[in-house]
Amino acid sequence: MKNLNDILASTKVLKWVGEPSVEISDVQFDSRKVTNGSLFVATRGTTVDGHTFITSSVEKGAKAIVCETLPDQLSDAVTYVLVENSSAALGQIASAWYDYPSSSLRLVGVTGTNGKTTIATLLYQLFSRMGYKCGLLSTVRNYVVNDSFPATHTTADSLTINSLLARMVEAGCTFAFMEVSSHSIDQHRIEGLVFEGGVFTNLTRDHLDYHKTFANYLNVKKRFFDSLSEEAFALTNEDDKNGRVMLQNTKAKKLGYSLHTLTDFKTTVLSDGFEGMHLLMNGVEVYVPFIGKFNASNLTAVFGAAVSLGFPKEEVLVHLSALRPVCGRFEPIAAPSGYKAIVDYAHTPDALKNVIDTINEVRCGNGRLITVVGCGGNRDKGKRPMMAQEAVAGSDQVIITSDNPRDEEPQDIINDMLAGLKAGEMSKVITIPDRYQAIKTAALLAQPSDVILIAGKGHEDYQEIKGVKHHFDDHEVVREVMK
Repeated sequence: MKNLNDILASTKVLKWVGEPSVEISDVQFDSRKVTNGSLFVATRGTTVDGHTFITSSVEKGAKAIVCETLPDQLSDAVTYVLVENSSAALGQIASAWYDYPSSSLRLVGVTGTNGKTTIATLLYQLFSRMGYKCGLLSTVRNYVVNDSFPATHTTADSLTINSLLARMVEAGCTFAFMEVSSHSIDQHRIEGLVFEGGVFTNLTRDHLDYHKTFANYLNVKKRFFDSLSEEAFALTNEDDKNGRVMLQNTKAKKLGYSLHTLTDFKTTVLSDGFEGMHLLMNGVEVYVPFIGKFNASNLTAVFGAAVSLGFPKEEVLVHLSALRPVCGRFEPIAAPSGYKAIVDYAHTPDALKNVIDTINEVRCGNGRLITVVGCGGNRDKGKRPMMAQEAVAGSDQVIITSDNPRDEEPQDIINDMLAGLKAGEMSKVITIPDRYQAIKTAALLAQPSDVILIAGKGHEDYQEIKGVKHHFDDHEVVREVMK
């Protein structure tokens, strides 16, 4: 139990109606979870407005309501708290409810279009190897030291975030690393968190179904850096044209990393192959079991963040060479017959181009690149033709298939992708809506020196079709068809 006054200590309240010192048993923003003694925060979602559930929450026993608009009928047994933005208030309330856990951790957020999962996960790996208890909040899994918790979103809701951060504090963690999505920034899910550092990866077309314009998408990402304190660091990718934009208004210490520009953290790729890379990082040679320039950039961000947290570069680089690729991020699987498959999460045109370019740079001989790719349903339709264009431009054979069709018909999504291709490019393309059969066909077509790229789903172990998640794991399917 906590006093409502204490829970709202960091929240700007416009108006109180009722008793401010009521005792609260829990905090909820989902009215279905409200019980006797709850504080219900009525947030406005993209499809549902929590204000419509205030009455039902009171009937279930809620003792206090946080809202942007007071209901017409008020209960004498309930305290109503009027705020400007309920979602922002929820972040501050969640932080207070869990005793401000981010203040007890050295928390680093990673944002951008591509590379967030890899950088956050490798930072977790790195600091764990250096002997620290760490936490990770990511797209793939959430970790509190070695305990794993499922991840449902790139960045969870405010209550879940603070609950996990509180677990980290209880477990004795010193560091925490988290992916910060544009949705979470825009929806105030990270409100109330104290970050010691922020890392920017890159910005390419994504989530325009939500943000509508690229400018909106950029400005949302920038808000994360604008919110950092003077005590924090802001580390940006100077090889991305938007990197410097992120730093324009931040109070944090400004730092850069690059493969091409002389800056705070500079890496040169000396050699690259399927076995790994030989890198020169700030004048020191390092061998890493990663492939591709985009991974060299990710590793430079990891290096830069670790040094920015106060660790000697020599110590960081020793442990950096022992890190391992993240599940579903340019993950190679070798077939007994000689060809290679690469499973990767690439689901934006830029990410797909980077992965294809990397494969083409390191593959040898006369081997072909066979790319299996689709696009998600109920998402940005504008990138669908662009995905097909990138696949065809860099591949010898393309099999266009389903990703997560969600509520759309798979063939409609495929047709949107095909609309981006010219008649002469269609000779490279096969369309197979069934993803299992598409991967199987690629395996049947592959010769010993070929490479198959299976793009779009990476770590995911499901396919979402008509609101139902069916088990589907690209790794499992590849290994099965390889037999």
